[in-house]
Amino acid sequence: MSENIKRANKNDANIIGEVFNLYRVFYKQESNVEIAQKYIAERITNNESVIFFAEDNGRCIGFTQLYPTFDSVNVRQKIVLYDLFVREEYRRKGFAKLLMNSAKQYASENNFGSIELSTAKTNTPGQSLYESLGYIRDNEYYTYDLEI
Repeated sequence: MSENIKRANKNDANIIGEVFNLYRVFYKQESNVEIAQKYIAERITNNESVIFFAEDNGRCIGFTQLYPTFDSVNVRQKIVLYDLFVREEYRRKGFAKLLMNSAKQYASENNFGSIELSTAKTNTPGQSLYESLGYIRDNEYYTYDLEI
């Protein structure tokens, strides 16, 4: 892994939470740094996700969050790459690619069978990145969501 990319521990929750808040705002959620930091801290403390982040002078500039789960059809474990975000001023400098490659390396080293992700239909920069890294767009299945 690149020296700019680190795996998060609970001590990193506050700096990652600041960027997680920006990610949520990007997806039209109300800004709330405290909630974002708490969410990240809980995921790390409870070992519910794996987070890799890029750091520059003690400041988080981007992150990806991975959720281990299962693939029943293929009878194996997989990772859901749910979050990927880089601060606007650091985009187009290769950090997203480094974060994606860190996720792939982690999945490979830990015997996960695949990495699954989804993105907004309007996120063409993200789609270009994913496809350049070998991710294949699914045209066979629809995704549904039920709010509770």
